[in-house]
Formats: sequence, C-alpha cells, structure tokens
Amino acid sequence: MRQDVEGTVYLCHFLSPIGNRANRRAMARHYIGWSEDAPARVAAQTAGNGAAIMRFVQAQGIGFVVAATWPGTRALERQLKRRKCAPRFCPVCRAAQRP
Repeated sequence: MRQDVEGTVYLCHFLSPIGNRANRRAMARHYIGWSEDAPARVAAQTAGNGAAIMRFVQAQGIGFVVAATWPGTRALERQLKRRKCAPRFCPVCRAAQRP
C-alpha cells in the first residue's frame, strides 16, 4: 500500500477501557485507523469486520465513537500511533479532564 494516498485518519474512543484493569498501562481506550473511505471503514468496524482490537470491542458489546478525524495519509496514521498518546488527541478524554 502506498504511503502517499490521501484519505482520512480517524480516532475511535471506546466507551469502556479494555485490557488489564489492575494495570493502567495494560489498558486501551482508543484505536487510530486510516482509510480512503472512512465512513465505509467505520461501518465495517461497527459490523465487527475491522481490526482485531475493534472486533474485540464489538464482540464485548463495549461500543465506540469516532471522536476525531483528520485528512491525511497512512504516514500520518503511523505518526500518531507511534506517539502513543491518543488521549491527548481525543476530544472525549480532554472534555472529561476539564473541571
């Protein structure tokens, strides 16, 4: 897959965290993805036909919301994932932190 194809990078916020609740660092609450056709990809994620983590979220009945989107390439998706700080990009998490 070419890195320079324009599409949409999207941030999914899980309605409940997944993982080891005894270890905060072993939990996930976000998924960052990319697609040329984001609405179709999110529909596939919702149907349980997406990435493994998204299939798990759907199978557990947790659900998610698309919290943010950015125009960009897969390179932007990789850049955001490597930063490992999705809560900073997530408007849902940022709103919850406000007093």
